[in-house]
Amino acid sequence: MDLSTAFGEDGLPQKPLVFSISSGKGGVGKTNTVINLALELQRAGQKVLVFDADLGLSSVPVSLGILTDRDLSHVLFGNLTLREVMIPGPEGITILPAGIGIQELTSLTHEQQMKLVCETEELSRCFDVVLVDTGAGISSDVIFFNLVSRHNIILVYPEPSAMADAYALMKILAVRYRRKRFLLLLNGIRSDQEASGIYDRLSLACERVLHASTSYCGAIPFDECIRHSVRTQQPVVLAFPQAASSRMFRELASRLLQLAPSGHDGGSMQFFGNGLRMTGRSG
Repeated sequence: MDLSTAFGEDGLPQKPLVFSISSGKGGVGKTNTVINLALELQRAGQKVLVFDADLGLSSVPVSLGILTDRDLSHVLFGNLTLREVMIPGPEGITILPAGIGIQELTSLTHEQQMKLVCETEELSRCFDVVLVDTGAGISSDVIFFNLVSRHNIILVYPEPSAMADAYALMKILAVRYRRKRFLLLLNGIRSDQEASGIYDRLSLACERVLHASTSYCGAIPFDECIRHSVRTQQPVVLAFPQAASSRMFRELASRLLQLAPSGHDGGSMQFFGNGLRMTGRSG
């Protein structure tokens, strides 16, 4: 991939849209959402990089049935670059795989975080959209990848524990690190009433308690086609393009692209302010 593609016709470096996709709880369809969204963004004419940031588990290649012998561990503990460990995915998307079963990846040092950001800053300029598939929960690595992404998508599943954990993640980001804007995406929704009820509750809590604002991305419907696609390691937008969930992924891709109509104001992975250390700030 030629680094010259990182510059537009006016000679200015292009900044991609960078989204972190997180959930407070595991098993709510986060990686599946990332993959299908990436495919629809690629189909919309975007160059898409999927950053598999579920460190130590490498969920993205596994979900697609892809085998690879190089991953982020070879960057952080070896001498390879991010470019050298990238692998191609379906429809032309590019994947940066995390390592599988490597405990040292699950808690990055500040120096390792800096190395990732510096390399990704250069690499991401070759893409229009970067989707960062974080791990679940509120670990330091999950917080880190949220903080270096311009837009934070919080995936919410209609279960009490999943909603509580999603709120807990937003609380830490808002109170300790002063991140005050979130995009809420609902998954496994069975009705418009259920979607509006969940969104209204979380939005109100964020506004009144966290003094943070939320935007509604959409609701991916409960769909047996998704369950089948997960079992067969085939993205639903490819296996069942006319399914209700596939239609929502197309709509979601369109909505997210509207966040940055200009190629130069989307934001790339970076440290904000005077730099980031995981001690955060109180208040």
